[in-house]
Amino acid sequence: MTAIWSAENRYRIWWQIEVFAAEAMGKVGMIPAADAATIRKAYDANALGDIDVPAIDAIEAVTRHDVIAFLTWAGEKLGPERRWLHQGMTSSDVLDTALAVQLKQAADLLLDDLDALLAVLKRRAVEHKLTPTMGRSHGIHAEPTTFGLKLAQAHAEFARNRARLVAARDDIATCAISGAIGTFANVPPSVEAHVAAELGLTPEPVSTQIIPRDRHAMFFATLGVIASSIERLAIEVRHLQRTEVLEAEEYFSPGQKGSSAMPHKRNPVLTENLTGLARMVRGYVTPALENVALWHERDISHSSVERFIGPDATITLDFALARLTNVIDKLLVYPDRMRTNLDRMGGLIHSQRVLLALTQAGMSREDSYALVQRNAMKVWDSDGQLSLLDLLKADPDVTAKLPAAELEGLFDLDYHFKHVDTIFARLFGE
Repeated sequence: MTAIWSAENRYRIWWQIEVFAAEAMGKVGMIPAADAATIRKAYDANALGDIDVPAIDAIEAVTRHDVIAFLTWAGEKLGPERRWLHQGMTSSDVLDTALAVQLKQAADLLLDDLDALLAVLKRRAVEHKLTPTMGRSHGIHAEPTTFGLKLAQAHAEFARNRARLVAARDDIATCAISGAIGTFANVPPSVEAHVAAELGLTPEPVSTQIIPRDRHAMFFATLGVIASSIERLAIEVRHLQRTEVLEAEEYFSPGQKGSSAMPHKRNPVLTENLTGLARMVRGYVTPALENVALWHERDISHSSVERFIGPDATITLDFALARLTNVIDKLLVYPDRMRTNLDRMGGLIHSQRVLLALTQAGMSREDSYALVQRNAMKVWDSDGQLSLLDLLKADPDVTAKLPAAELEGLFDLDYHFKHVDTIFARLFGE
């Protein structure tokens, strides 16, 4: 990912744009066909060789213009045909089209990252498909779920993110070779079409002097959404690793140290790091949104922003996705602790089933709720030392509607997992 944003890669793409444009101009008689062919041969023979970034920088120190500096340096590798480089074009034709190529290249790597993460999430989800665990709402015990369903939910979310990134990649992959103000006055649309085809881009339907920045805003917003999904899963791991919960934790390698002061510590440092990285990626979204509103047909207030957020957002997200994949791949899962936590509150997790059974036995919902709650609160106040099932069996108002054997059946843990196969089939098609 870092290589995509290197000066060498940027200049290589600039050179491609100039060569392909000259080639197209030769076909329409805008420049001599022989000279266009010479430029293309120089490209095929790698006439530029190694990109001498310091030499280009030295020229730019005088010209104060990056594109002119590059053209001056590249032109030295050609003969008289160098005069046809950049014919009828403006700097934004090169800069914006090159940025589109770089963002497309970055998206391809991010898509590979997402594929790797999705594969790990699916493997671990299937592994723990029927591993019972506590479902929580507001951080409080709610009803049972499975650890596989937790990971399956994350898989579904990242699959949606992958689809979003594919759409953002397609949307950003546009080419503009339309000249000053985008009217094609000095360079025909056929040149743009040729360059776009060579670079795997789509011609921008209506450019000004730049490619409209709503495309870029959507691209970076998509990266921000992916980052938020990373943080969501990272926070889940962090909560599960808390000492009082400890249902799962990050892999702790031999020799690893958790604290400089306390030798016993095993901290969720990787997922804490991911939370911070997600904040950074989201931080790049607002500048991208603010870049949409430029003066008239073009100003360059967006340029300095994109020189930061292009590399930083994609490199950070690339790293974060790789790190999250590693965390989930090596995640330590503790089914016995999950079962202990399920039993922690004396069967309160089955309260809804009792409520529903009482209503089905003829009691009003309001009365059923009050009846179950008055027993549940005794269990709650005992910190799980009392049993909800025992209290219900001893409550004549309950047993008048539900015999003991039926009450016991309402505390069956497997009842909650009867549709897990259906959920997995909907997600994975199996």
